[in-house]
Amino acid sequence: MEQLAAAALCFLGIHLLVSGTTLRDVLTRNIGEKPYLGFFALTSLAVIVWLACSYNAASVSTANTVLFNLGGGFRSFAGLPVMLIAFMLVLPGVLRGNPTSQGQEKAKISGILRITRHPFLWGATLWSGFHLLALGTLAGVLFFGTFFLVAVIGMRAIDGKVKRKRPADWAMIISQSSAIPFAAIFEGKNIFVAREIFDWRFGIALVAFVAFAVLHVKIFSVPAFPPQWLGLLTL
Repeated sequence: MEQLAAAALCFLGIHLLVSGTTLRDVLTRNIGEKPYLGFFALTSLAVIVWLACSYNAASVSTANTVLFNLGGGFRSFAGLPVMLIAFMLVLPGVLRGNPTSQGQEKAKISGILRITRHPFLWGATLWSGFHLLALGTLAGVLFFGTFFLVAVIGMRAIDGKVKRKRPADWAMIISQSSAIPFAAIFEGKNIFVAREIFDWRFGIALVAFVAFAVLHVKIFSVPAFPPQWLGLLTL
């Protein structure tokens, strides 16, 4: 459990104390944007591997106590709809240019970005938040709670970085989008365009969701479907 806690603190540290902060600005000025991004990506990947390995060990440890239990009903029936929404946010968000992302400054606010300018991070928030609540264990809280915090705080960090480094672009971005899902649409800053949202990106996300739901039990030894549904799948 100590290894998991250390890995979690390390991952939180490099994201909350470096990425999106003025320290990042100092580093990019000294070593350049591309070297920084490459080093940060490799470091993040290494820590994620450390986190995953530590979690696997901690989850079967006697120190992995149950902190809370929301019951099997929550795990069985909330999982699929929550994760479907997460997939609908993550993949279209990754596959569409985002003006808040490095190297995509000229991208337009369209598609899923009309709903939120942080679709990937909202998807990560749903994924990590659901698994944290579904497990209720110390290891689960440390592992998934780390990703949850990084995703939630990361939205503010990204906005702060864009506002600080690209004030003119930031004015345009906030005039057409919102961090909170659907807020820009409710405020009249944007509109819901179905043909942009339910495009090929949506199709890829739907196929990926179905595939992952079916394979979840083989990969993680935990079924994504409620037990009573499994009989229907084998008919």
